[in-house]
Amino acid sequence: MAFLIVLAALCFLMYVAYRGHSVILFAPVAALGAVLLTDPALVAPMFTGLFMDKMVGFLKLYFPVFLLGAIFGKVIETSGFSKSIVAATIRLVGRERAMLAIVAVCALLTYGGVSLFVVVFAVYPFAAELFRQSDIPKRLIPGTIALGAFTFTMDALPGTPQIQNIIPTAFFGTNTWAAPWLGTLGGVFILIVGLVYLNWRRRSAFKAGEGYGTQLLNEPAPFAGGKLAHPLVAIAPLLIVGVANKLFSEWLPQFYGKQHSFVPAVIGDAAPVVQEVSKVAAIWAVEGALLLGIAAVLAFAWKPVAASFAEGSKAAIGGALLAAMNTASEYGFGAVIAALPGFLVVANALGAIPNPLVNEAITVTALAGITGSASGGMSIALAAMSETFIANAQAADIPMEVLHRVASMASGGMDTLPHNGAVITLLAVTGLTHRQAYKDVFAITLIKTAAVFVVIATFYATGLV
Repeated sequence: MAFLIVLAALCFLMYVAYRGHSVILFAPVAALGAVLLTDPALVAPMFTGLFMDKMVGFLKLYFPVFLLGAIFGKVIETSGFSKSIVAATIRLVGRERAMLAIVAVCALLTYGGVSLFVVVFAVYPFAAELFRQSDIPKRLIPGTIALGAFTFTMDALPGTPQIQNIIPTAFFGTNTWAAPWLGTLGGVFILIVGLVYLNWRRRSAFKAGEGYGTQLLNEPAPFAGGKLAHPLVAIAPLLIVGVANKLFSEWLPQFYGKQHSFVPAVIGDAAPVVQEVSKVAAIWAVEGALLLGIAAVLAFAWKPVAASFAEGSKAAIGGALLAAMNTASEYGFGAVIAALPGFLVVANALGAIPNPLVNEAITVTALAGITGSASGGMSIALAAMSETFIANAQAADIPMEVLHRVASMASGGMDTLPHNGAVITLLAVTGLTHRQAYKDVFAITLIKTAAVFVVIATFYATGLV
């Protein structure tokens, strides 16, 4: 019964998300409904002590990233830089390779350490422009961005600085370059199969006479600033964000040390504010990089940006608030579901799978799907079962690097179900609904999940690490 309650809550939230209802409203309804059916006395304590605590904790850490990412995307749009980049891309690769161009830009940014959410805000303006000029249906933009930002550069390619590739290091004693050959193989598989799928969808739409579309939401405003900037100038802010993020990630921990504290200047005896730098340095780095990126756009294109900044920033802030609240609500939902007895039933049942790597892959991707979070699901799975995974792997003579890569890649598989925060953010930013665009995101999810088992099969067949 406990398992059915968890399953019902998950299915309910996926259903309302797919139907276009607000996750901000229905995530607590689904979570607390499950608590009500499990132990009615815990509804109020779970709401304030867990759901709201996790939701507000997420906003405290990440809302500035959403806000600065949205502003950065908006100034990239109003400066005309997105249009300049699109024009150069069309000249370089041709209209028929528009999808490859978007995937490549997303991949470069995420592999450079830029947050997935920031990539969505930054890339969407020129993705929309490129798809419009190439007359490719707008509904294919989310799937294209998902392939470039949510898959192979997120957790497959060795060395990626995304959190999904960092979490396993603490459990397996590895580093982010674990299993480089298997990770590269998995990444290439996802890229090739994903592009084949997306191009098939593009050709099918073309044969059916479907173009970019009309009466669409959240369309980037047409550039009205006269002559376009040189493409190298236009792309410079994106490069600045990637490089600055990398440098700040290295410099900030060195500057502040492991811990930093200060005493606020207030009346009375104030307690010192103490922060663990390792937990916030990556966020500080992204925020600093985005500020530099925004400053670069302003420096290069002050007039067109200043002319529309008041209205444009209002729209960006509204989008950032919606995206952050959607994701934070999902975070709270996952925390509540993970605290219910039914979740433990799921975890214990998954532990009965005999093969060590298949066991790990299915466990991580299933828990990521239930919680709607790649990092959240993987953290729960490894915290509860890493010792079992390690013992079984050692008995089967499987290197820890392989465990790392399989866990990392599996986390980014079924986490992209309809209720996933990143998916909801992606659709909100692009102005599309689940009905319009989720099918292609889910197809990319299936390709990503299949790649994990391709990697496992390759290891068993060749011993390659």
